[in-house]
Amino acid sequence: MSRKKVTVVGGGFVGSTLAQRIVDFELADVVLTDILEGPPQGKALDMMQAAKITGTSAYIRGISTANGDYSATAGSDVVVITAGFPRKPGMSRDDLLKANYEVVKSVVEQIVKHSPDCIIVVVTNPLDAMTQAAWKVSGFPKQRVLGMAGVLDAARMSAFVAMEYGVSVENVQAFVLGGHGDEMVPIPRYTTIAGIPLPELLPKEKIDAIVERTRKGGAEIVNLLKMGSAYYAPSAAAMAMVEAILQDKKKILPCAAYLEGEYGIHGLFVGVLVKLGAKGAEEIIQIKLLPEEHAALQKSAAAVRELVTVLGL
Repeated sequence: MSRKKVTVVGGGFVGSTLAQRIVDFELADVVLTDILEGPPQGKALDMMQAAKITGTSAYIRGISTANGDYSATAGSDVVVITAGFPRKPGMSRDDLLKANYEVVKSVVEQIVKHSPDCIIVVVTNPLDAMTQAAWKVSGFPKQRVLGMAGVLDAARMSAFVAMEYGVSVENVQAFVLGGHGDEMVPIPRYTTIAGIPLPELLPKEKIDAIVERTRKGGAEIVNLLKMGSAYYAPSAAAMAMVEAILQDKKKILPCAAYLEGEYGIHGLFVGVLVKLGAKGAEEIIQIKLLPEEHAALQKSAAAVRELVTVLGL
């Protein structure tokens, strides 16, 4: 049986680390693309030379798409889009939004041409709006376009809970809904340590601090790094989604998915629990929310809709 094929668009820190994870786990053969000439080929060659040591037979190829040629990506099962601009000094949120929309639009047009049956996973920020853009441009069924955010946000919350309570992070199951940003909705009562709800183990003020730190998780790392942003956890989160799809795991993960009335939200990509399998988003899992949780989710969705409206999607 031939191996699956994954294209990672964008050879920066997130994209190249994701490519390495996929190859190391022998999940699929990988095509790593970038608009730069040289870096994607060099990184791919470096990974191929590590294969003997890490014990993988997966193949990785790096290509430059500066000339607009995506033919090497043809027949991909999953395409992960990490390409985009970081926010620079003096750049407004709308400037970033429009610049990255153009990136995502041009990438998706090529992806659709060469891999019409693939599943698209978007990592480019602002995440929820870029996922909506990818879906709109692709013309794909909603099940085959997803955004990576909730897996990362839940992992961050899990880490903070484990650090605070002094237990293995493997014992922690965190729960985060909503858009990927300051309006995300961590839900402590559905967050557990070894199955025990978090409010039974930690006082409210400590939980509130964890919730706030989760919302600012990305910014905290940016401030510490001084240059650049997080990539170890984001690449691991994207890897979890790719693995669930390629191996048809039917795994329930928090992802940005297109809602058509779930939680009272219509026509928008927002972070919810999704059963991920070979067909992509195979089911959206709805849970009962308290009135204040529901209100917070609506507020988060409104922030996403504002961005989508700016783009005219």
